[in-house]
Amino acid sequence: MFRALGHPVRLGIMKALAERPETCACDFTELFHVTQPTISQHLRVLREAGLVVTRRKGVQICYSVRPEALHRLHEVLTAIQPPRLAAAS
Repeated sequence: MFRALGHPVRLGIMKALAERPETCACDFTELFHVTQPTISQHLRVLREAGLVVTRRKGVQICYSVRPEALHRLHEVLTAIQPPRLAAAS
């Protein structure tokens, strides 16, 4: 899961999807100034990590963040949070 988020483009895709669910892959090429095959590769990594889901709209494939994945990320990060930081939040 963390490996999938370790690339700046993939992290950016996740941030964009959190703001705009159901985003088509072609929209990311303009947003990140990379080629369609590169975006497809990044989306595949996110999908295989269970972080995003897809839905077909005609010929386009739209992506959304899996809410369960965000919940799991939150759980893991909370579990490894140092006690000093946990008390401050």
